[in-house]
Amino acid sequence: MSRPREPRAPRPEPGGPHVPVLLAEVLAALDLPGRALAIDGTFGAGGYTRAILAADPEIHVLGIDRDPGAIQGGAPLVASAQGRLTLVPGRFGQLDAALRSAGHMAADAVVLDIGVSSMQIDQPERGFSFRNDGPLDMRMEREGQSAADLVNEADEGDLADIIYHYGEERRSRAVARAIIEARRKGRIETTAALAEIVASVVWADPASGIHPATRTFQGLRIAVNDELGELVQALHAAERILKPGGRLAVVTFHSLEDRIVKQFFSARSGRAAQASRHVPSVEQSTPRSFKAVTKGPVLPSDAEIFVNPRARSAKLRAVERTDAAAPAPLATIETLAALPERTARSGGARR
Repeated sequence: MSRPREPRAPRPEPGGPHVPVLLAEVLAALDLPGRALAIDGTFGAGGYTRAILAADPEIHVLGIDRDPGAIQGGAPLVASAQGRLTLVPGRFGQLDAALRSAGHMAADAVVLDIGVSSMQIDQPERGFSFRNDGPLDMRMEREGQSAADLVNEADEGDLADIIYHYGEERRSRAVARAIIEARRKGRIETTAALAEIVASVVWADPASGIHPATRTFQGLRIAVNDELGELVQALHAAERILKPGGRLAVVTFHSLEDRIVKQFFSARSGRAAQASRHVPSVEQSTPRSFKAVTKGPVLPSDAEIFVNPRARSAKLRAVERTDAAAPAPLATIETLAALPERTARSGGARR
C-alpha cells in the first residue's frame, strides 16, 4: 500500500515529547463526536487521550495502563480534564474489568496502541533498549520476572523458541547458544552486555539500519510482558463491552501483532482471511459481531514517518460493533499468541 507524499516538517530532536502515531487517522476511525465514553487501553503519555478529550467537550475517557509511571505521569491531565478523565492501573487485556471498576458497563469507543511506548524506550533504567546501557529489565509493571531473569534462567531451547517466534530472529539458536555460553562466566545483567552477545553471532545488515540485537530484544520483551496474550484478551474484552455502533481502533507495530488483529477482525466481520503456515484456517463467527471500518491497514504518510520515525512500521485497523452477541473466544488467535508446543517445534527452521 502506498503512502501519500507530503511536505516534510522539521524532524524533532531525539528524546523529545511523545508523539502518538496515526493520530488523525485514529480519531477519524473512532468517529468520536456524540460518543459518551471512550477507553484508551494503552494510556502511556496520554497522546490519544488528549486528542479524544479535545474532539468532543462532552466525551469522557477511561485511561488504562499497566505502567505505574504512566498513571502517575497522567495526574496533571486528569486535573485539567475536570472530571472527564479517569485513570485506572491495569492491563489492557482486562479492560472490561477496568471499565466495571470505574462504574461503567459499556463503552462507545476503544483505542489500543500495541507494544512498548517511546517514553519507556527512552528511559535506560527500564531496560527496553540497547541504545543506552541500563539494567536488563523490560517489565512494564516493574514487577514479576525480568528479562535478566529470563536470559539467565531459561534453558537453551526455551530461549531459542522465544527469540525465534516472538522476535522473528532466524539465528535464534545461535543467539541462545551464545547466551548460555556467556552466562557460564557470570550473570548477564545489562542491555549493553546482551546486545554485545547477540551481535557476536548475528551479522549487521547495513542496508536495513537495524541493530543485530533488535529482534532478540523484541522477543524477550514480548515474553516478559505476555504482550500477545494481552492483545488477544483485549480484543475479546473490547468485543464484550462495546455498544452497538461502538468503534475499536488498534495500532500495531510488527507482523505478530498485526496478524492477530487482522485474523480477529476478519473472522468477526465474516471476511475469510488467507490461511497461513501459523494456523490452518480462521474460524467464521455467526452472527457477525463487527463490521469493517478500514479496508485493510491504514499506513502513516511519508511526512509523518519523517517527523516521527516510530510510525514507520505502524498499521491501523478499525471495526464497528454490531448488535450481535459476542461469540465464544476465537481459538485461532489464541494459537497465534502462544509458543508452539515443544514436541511440535523441536524440528523448526531456526539456525
